[in-house]
Amino acid sequence: MSAPLTFLQRYFRRSALLLVARRPWSSSSQSSLPPFHTRLLLYLTQRFYDVEMLLSWRSKLKRRGVQKKNAYYSYTERFYGSNLATAYFILNLKGGFRYAGQPDWFRADRKGRFSWDFMNHKDTPIEDVDMSYTVFNYTGLNNLEGQQSLRTLSLRGCPEVDDWFLARLHMFQDSLEELDISHCPRITTGGLAALRNLKGLKRLDMSSLPRISTPGLVIILLEEMLPQCKITATGYDHSLREEGGEEEQKNHLQGQR
Repeated sequence: MSAPLTFLQRYFRRSALLLVARRPWSSSSQSSLPPFHTRLLLYLTQRFYDVEMLLSWRSKLKRRGVQKKNAYYSYTERFYGSNLATAYFILNLKGGFRYAGQPDWFRADRKGRFSWDFMNHKDTPIEDVDMSYTVFNYTGLNNLEGQQSLRTLSLRGCPEVDDWFLARLHMFQDSLEELDISHCPRITTGGLAALRNLKGLKRLDMSSLPRISTPGLVIILLEEMLPQCKITATGYDHSLREEGGEEEQKNHLQGQR
């Protein structure tokens, strides 16, 4: 109830101010309706704040939904073990995975439906994970923490993957060999610097990261930090321009080393 009351109080306060500003203050005018343009302005003001409130609620509900989907599956882990808990989490986010030593992938379809045959591999660790275009985020990494055999991880087009997320990938530093972070809109140079901890990384796809302004220089510095890693970076203008920006990103990356 507190949010609607706050909205009504704000609306009536603004309405009163508009009436005071536009109506002449006399006893003869108090009983008459305000002019048409004043009433129209009041109506539009009300509609504006209605829409503003709805958009705010929508944003909060969306954020709450993302956090709920990335919640830690502690109950499932306690009763079924970490491997099945991780598998169930991935499938609920409409991702896919492959168990170590198994040729087949388990994936959810567009409607979120999946086969429950993954329950037959309770003691088998997960080796490959594909979370492309899901709302997988920093909090959701808690569900993968026990997967010490994780070899490949695809985060292509994940809108919630950011620099904090990349900084937590050090938990897979002894196993992760391939990482795809292409088309992630929130990743910056600072997040890429955190990948220095992944000493076993052999392949990195960092294509089309919109917040990387000097990709050519970033690639050179990443190759210095990860000399054994093959880096793929398409979708950029690789010319090294804007010397000020180059120097700034170079200092940023080197400061993280």
